[in-house]
Amino acid sequence: MSGNTFGTLFRITTWGESHGPAVGVIVDGCPAGLLLDESDIQKELNRRRPGQSDITTPRKEEDKAELLSGLFLGKTTGAPISILVRNNDVDSSKYEALCDTPRPGHADMTYRLKYGSRDWRGGGRSSARETIGRVAAGAIAKKILGMNGIEVLAHVVELGGIRSKNVDVEQIRENTEKNPVRCADPDAALQMEAMIHAARGEGDSVGGIVEIIGIGIPAGVGEPVFDKLSAELAKGLMSIGAVKGIEIGLGFKSSIIRGSRMNDPIGMRDGKPAPLTNNAGGILGGISNGEPIVCRIAVKPTPSISKEQHTVDLSEMKDTRIKITGRHDPSIPPRIVPVAEAMVALVLVDMMMRGGFIRTSTIGQL
Repeated sequence: MSGNTFGTLFRITTWGESHGPAVGVIVDGCPAGLLLDESDIQKELNRRRPGQSDITTPRKEEDKAELLSGLFLGKTTGAPISILVRNNDVDSSKYEALCDTPRPGHADMTYRLKYGSRDWRGGGRSSARETIGRVAAGAIAKKILGMNGIEVLAHVVELGGIRSKNVDVEQIRENTEKNPVRCADPDAALQMEAMIHAARGEGDSVGGIVEIIGIGIPAGVGEPVFDKLSAELAKGLMSIGAVKGIEIGLGFKSSIIRGSRMNDPIGMRDGKPAPLTNNAGGILGGISNGEPIVCRIAVKPTPSISKEQHTVDLSEMKDTRIKITGRHDPSIPPRIVPVAEAMVALVLVDMMMRGGFIRTSTIGQL
């Protein structure tokens, strides 16, 4: 199986399966001299961890990060950083009966068609548990970005058709982590939570939209033509399971408005030319323009639902019906927030290294 590595100069390789002994990541290309310890990683893993509220899967995992290499005396050495997280609360019993009946909406069928077999325990490699490696690596990327005055924030802007009101960056910082749906609009958050409970009570699930904002990114990040910053962001975010669409700036809305409204006027700001609005979402020609980078991703409803669904029995090659049991999130957007932040952070660090904005040899003082 190829395609487990992401990035060019700042590279990550995730590994492990949902119900295997452990999952993790190898980070290659992190500059030497970065102050780093397990608490930096743990902070982000705790945000992604299951079982935090009654609107997430009841699977209880400590998700404790173990840093196995790449550090000495509390600083990165420039060597690959290996991070391991053990799987402790594993229950494969609910999946054994589904080994020959691919679950609708999951990668069960495509894995079987491509590889001839699949790890049916909790989805194996296709499980959302793979994102632990992304979040762990993203924590390192975020620390590097922070040293360069860059912040990445994400929040749920729509869930089950309920839309939050427009919020500013301060509201996102202040409110997002105060409710289980990670919505910066407290009123909408209450409605979203009620929507999730209602869907779960019906044996169903709901999807939504998550917005990610990058603040403090200098102009000039990104390469023209094929290696556009927007293209790299799209690849990174679309590589997250359950993400079915991405837009940058006004995104799909730009297709229905006129150029006179879409174009960002340019004026003088602090003695320099700068866009006066940000319909482009901080990227033009695939290159950052110094404004906040704004992306939104469409996240589908959790495919594991308890309603009866139509599928096939591959052992007998006949149609059948299944009801999925086990422990699943009734809505993915709240827990995908730290994953989306991680992927944007990873893209930014990699592209800034490629553009010479971040030194690739050492960072800070050894």
